[in-house]
Amino acid sequence: FQASNPGQFENDSDVLWQRGPVPETIVYHGRVGINTDAPDEALVVCGNAKVMGRVMHPSDSRAKQNIREVDTNEQLRRITQMRLVEYDYKPEFASVMGIKNT
Repeated sequence: FQASNPGQFENDSDVLWQRGPVPETIVYHGRVGINTDAPDEALVVCGNAKVMGRVMHPSDSRAKQNIREVDTNEQLRRITQMRLVEYDYKPEFASVMGIKNT
């Protein structure tokens, strides 16, 4: 990509980057890869990432309400019905992801 003007990104085909609806944001409809040219998810970072703020995840308690204790015996009964597995990563996946111990 080359930036011809601040906020504009161009490539050889379509203009895929757009100014976002909020100031100082950009939008890309597709997959973004950092240190990879083959991202297989919305964002793939191959390397370390430093976050200087909060990271929110749907499992984060800050995004939930009505949190309450459950019946432990019932939950243990459910756990005994779970299918537990062990696995090894496929070598081609492990090498792309930088996983050493498969």
